[in-house]
Amino acid sequence: MTDTPEYTPPKVWTWNKENGGRFASINRPIAGPTHDKELPVGRHPFQLYSLATPNGIKVTVMLEELLALGHSGAEYDAWLINIGNGDQFGSGFVSVNPNSKIPALMDRSGPTPIRIFESGAILVHLAEKFGEFLPTDPAKRAECMSWLFWQMGSAPYLGGGFGHFYAYAPTKIAYAIDRYAMEAKRQMDVLDRRLAESRYVAGDDYTIADMAIWPWYGQL
Repeated sequence: MTDTPEYTPPKVWTWNKENGGRFASINRPIAGPTHDKELPVGRHPFQLYSLATPNGIKVTVMLEELLALGHSGAEYDAWLINIGNGDQFGSGFVSVNPNSKIPALMDRSGPTPIRIFESGAILVHLAEKFGEFLPTDPAKRAECMSWLFWQMGSAPYLGGGFGHFYAYAPTKIAYAIDRYAMEAKRQMDVLDRRLAESRYVAGDDYTIADMAIWPWYGQL
């Protein structure tokens, strides 16, 4: 494994556009739109703007599970947001998610459209709206929400940490790879121990916590 020479951080960091590796073209230190582009709107109650990444898959799984239970009100139109082409920086998408990350959802089922961004928030919104996959018992709900937020807080170490430095960074940095590999292993052990004692991650029932965790950890 190659390593980089010793690096001394500057007193004031400046953006080097060429120093972002594979994702240099879409990573930047500022927010907001880069171009005008309206989002398409279909005929169904929900408009999903997403991509088949782990975070995007979470919401698609939830919507399909709701439809499988017979909730016709969960019909949706799915629109591809190609993050490699910078679609997430279009003015229409930024108006739905000012953080320019997929997925984003517009709930047009009522008189006033509601925007929801962050995959965990979308799962909770849909679960509460349809009364599915989120326990109502206070203790069970707390367990479900705890595991949901465990995933939201843990996955960046797996993707943006281990995944980035192992597979995508322009240089191999031993310390970074070792640090995040250790954390990824630890997270897997957390799940192994939990699932050794519980049918699903939050208890006996399938919940949005499972939907959030599986796309990230189920394929490892």
